[in-house]
Amino acid sequence: MKVSGEALMGDQSYGIDMNTAERIAEEVGAAVKAGYEMCLVIGGGNIFRGLQAAAKGMDRAAADYMGMLATVMNALAMQTALERRGVQTRVQSAIPMTTVCEPYIRRRAVRHMEKGRVVIFAAGTGNPFFTTDTAAALRAAEMGCDALFKGTQVDGVYSADPKKDPNAERYDQLDYLDVIARDLKVMDASAVTLMRDNQIPIVVFDIQKTNGLADVLDGRGVCTVVGPKPAQKR
Repeated sequence: MKVSGEALMGDQSYGIDMNTAERIAEEVGAAVKAGYEMCLVIGGGNIFRGLQAAAKGMDRAAADYMGMLATVMNALAMQTALERRGVQTRVQSAIPMTTVCEPYIRRRAVRHMEKGRVVIFAAGTGNPFFTTDTAAALRAAEMGCDALFKGTQVDGVYSADPKKDPNAERYDQLDYLDVIARDLKVMDASAVTLMRDNQIPIVVFDIQKTNGLADVLDGRGVCTVVGPKPAQKR
């Protein structure tokens, strides 16, 4: 599951609202107890945005590395919230910092998940010029995930921002190529392409809704599924 950094802000304008983190942790914990293997990627936009800093004159690579460090802070906060609920959690960082978390090792991450632990992948891909969306897609492919869930502020994918455009059209299902061709702001193009190449569906849902994750996992929730185009009936 990919969670944006902004989702952790709650009603604040900056930083981590631990009440919000606790609520998301409650949902993830419920999914684990229901038997699902879960891994997470959390963005860092609630603390630092590399792209915005670069636009103001900061070196892009340095700005992106700072953004990666912000994702580590969010990952540690989410780990704390999950472990308060008795959910064993491991944070693995693409940038080695062994004092606070494990380095990213794919086979170790797979083993953690097999043991019922939640793995939070921090520091993006470990490389500048790549978003945490791409990191989430990459980890989903590496872990052999059945689906990539993206928790957003709305209940699916729209033709425009529904908070600004009341006439925005909501989609129940989209093909990967539709997302790219229409420039829909689901995930960046490299992430969508990676999911297309590995035939992993992207499920976009409202992370702010109580029990939103559980409802979508049960097939009852409102969401948009981005996946292979359905075969035409003859």
